[in-house]
Amino acid sequence: MSRTLSARQARRIALAAQGLAAARPSGPATRLALRKLAGRLGAIQIDSVNVLVRAHYLPAFSRLGAYPRALLEEEAWGKRPSLFEYWGHEASLLPIDLQPLLRWRMERARRGEMWTGLARFARERRDYVEHVLAEIGRRGPVTGGDFAQGRRQPGWWSWTDGKRALEWLFWAGFIAVRTRRGFERVYDLTERVLPAAVLARPTPSEADAHRALLKLAAGALGAATAGDLRDYFRLPLAETKARLVELVEAGELETGAVEGWRQPAFFAPGAAGARRPAAAALLSPFDNLIWRRERAERLFGTRIRLEIYTPAERREHGYYVLPFLQGEAITARVDLKSDRKAGRLLVRAAHLEPGAEADVVGPALAAELARLAAWLELREVQPPPVGALSALLGREFGAGSPGVA
Repeated sequence: MSRTLSARQARRIALAAQGLAAARPSGPATRLALRKLAGRLGAIQIDSVNVLVRAHYLPAFSRLGAYPRALLEEEAWGKRPSLFEYWGHEASLLPIDLQPLLRWRMERARRGEMWTGLARFARERRDYVEHVLAEIGRRGPVTGGDFAQGRRQPGWWSWTDGKRALEWLFWAGFIAVRTRRGFERVYDLTERVLPAAVLARPTPSEADAHRALLKLAAGALGAATAGDLRDYFRLPLAETKARLVELVEAGELETGAVEGWRQPAFFAPGAAGARRPAAAALLSPFDNLIWRRERAERLFGTRIRLEIYTPAERREHGYYVLPFLQGEAITARVDLKSDRKAGRLLVRAAHLEPGAEADVVGPALAAELARLAAWLELREVQPPPVGALSALLGREFGAGSPGVA
């Protein structure tokens, strides 16, 4: 079945698929709601930057409202987790039932086909890697620091041999993340972390796993190109092309065209959009809706960049910038920082998107900033010194106003 959609129809389907078309629930978010959301999204990206709050906490806030962050931690690293850490879309929290669908990636890592530098290390230092695995079996949960040699060097990629061994073992599925201390992974043998019932499930073929992951991606994206679907779980190029043909022939995906899109579109059967999207949500820079920048530009007609790694003098909107989704449009972008010591949410810049009206955007954005501050247990919102919305937010918050529930 082939469909032809306007850009607006595709955008509304995408928002509905992501759980961002309706206003958030009025009551407190429950454990069940969080689990359903994780299942709907399929993956929640993890990132180390903590200038506001770590990225994996934000998608649920954007969709469910002020849920207890401890609830997500329990689901990911508690005694009976429903999520596990692995490479999904980058480092991710994934529903634990997806583990069999990612064993193909673990097997490729064991064959040396993933992350060539790490694979070469594992091949050349095989005896050492096996020693590390045996030590984990003997000692129990460990961190990279437990295998550090000499003085630890600063820097994200300044890994010791022990850390390299742990990361390869993690890629290959021999070990899993039991918990985190601060933001450092604590590893243990996979059979001591994941439920025996999950590990006992049959391992699907690569082709079956790829088809299942592409269907999950299609359900989470709503309307997508082949590149969008492949990117969601970072699947191989040639295999993605072949599996998509099979899924369309089997009637498990629909194809069509979207106004303004150069590539054909794919849809989950029966995918539909909200008639009038009503969300008002700040989006993490790593939110599923916008993590593929070219797709975000197709959906919203605006370029979204991650400016963390851009030199300060070349940044357009700021350092840690959250787009503001209002209805079905991105209407503003705010550069945010948590001043935890002072109990303030610092709005360092607030920029209005072209075509958006300040008197429409401003009150909704102010209310959302207040909700965010309250959720983060920050007492005040400090308005921005720069940006088209600075004056309006200055009047709303003054020198700093209490957040509201």
